[in-house]
Amino acid sequence: MTRHWTINGRFLAQPTTGVQRYAREIVSALDALIVGQAPLARDLTVELLVPPGTLDTLPLAAIRVRTVGSFGGHAWEQAVLPAYVRGGLLSLCNTGPLAVRRQVLCIHDVNTRACPQSYSFPFRLLYRTLVPALGRTALKVATVSQYSAGELTRYGVCPAAKVEVVGNGHEHALRWAPCHSDQTLAVAGPGTIVVLGSSIPHKNVGLIIGMHDRLAAAGLRVVVVGASTPRVFGSIGNKTSTNVIWLGRRSDAELGALLRDSLCLAFPSLVEGFGLPPLEAMTLGCPVIMSDRASLPEIGGDAVLYASPCDENAWFDCFMRLVHEKGLRAKLIARGRARTARFQWAASAQRYLELMASVDGFPEVPPLREVECNPNERRAAAAP
Repeated sequence: MTRHWTINGRFLAQPTTGVQRYAREIVSALDALIVGQAPLARDLTVELLVPPGTLDTLPLAAIRVRTVGSFGGHAWEQAVLPAYVRGGLLSLCNTGPLAVRRQVLCIHDVNTRACPQSYSFPFRLLYRTLVPALGRTALKVATVSQYSAGELTRYGVCPAAKVEVVGNGHEHALRWAPCHSDQTLAVAGPGTIVVLGSSIPHKNVGLIIGMHDRLAAAGLRVVVVGASTPRVFGSIGNKTSTNVIWLGRRSDAELGALLRDSLCLAFPSLVEGFGLPPLEAMTLGCPVIMSDRASLPEIGGDAVLYASPCDENAWFDCFMRLVHEKGLRAKLIARGRARTARFQWAASAQRYLELMASVDGFPEVPPLREVECNPNERRAAAAP
């Protein structure tokens, strides 16, 4: 008997952040499993529905893509999508239609609760209302880390027994084909600390940028990649400083080359549901120094250096260790590449096949397997 599933394709009409990257990679990996006739993909038909005006595409072989409706946004998701769902629905980007109960929904985090200052009031209100309602109505809820699973329960979004951890993967970073532009080549080097620029308060980027004088005295500079500009960081960014370079948005290939050829990635977030950039950096052979909070130790294990996001001195000490401690950088690169093998899109897509089969009451569904690392595997710093 043929089983039918629909994928909520609203993510293809949105800018690509970590959440949309997750959806893209999961859908692509599901498509590969269907083409390869994985046991739980046999007799399974899957359709990806997208709102009108969607310009982004995915190169899919087995999953059909279809445009439905006459408008987009949350209205499309709630009012249009349910009418076209055939069988079960897979929603991978935090939200889905309340009218569809036979749904597997991925809720990545509850950052609107943990860090409300990072979001506008209308956005907070929407998510504080919609997400818990979806947590109650969807048959299965996935999330990306053990930390996020605990937060979903703590904030009453859904009971612990309903949540399954289905993490991110690393393989997409292997496809980046690192290649410098003139701008990235000019700033890459053993004295360069890469930071992903964001004005969102919980990303805590100002901690690193605010150290620019101290870092300059140590022969280090900060390169900020992303949409943010000096104006976003006020007086810190507007100071004339030769060791804070603002690159703006860069391609994956440029970012890959910059990470590969720099001292490290600094990732000082106060809270993260997963933290994909450190995993991408480790994949590319770039050492990582990151916050010791939230999901990040769960992702980094003993492959990165950790510092409190509230302690500038701890970050400076980590930078100095990486500069002066013989062999540490090479050890972190080796550990990082080994660590990434724990996080694979193919394994996560297989897990979604298992969740979908469970919703269908498919006979002899194998037990759901752990994709992520042991949540107790956390360290305060990477030992040399």
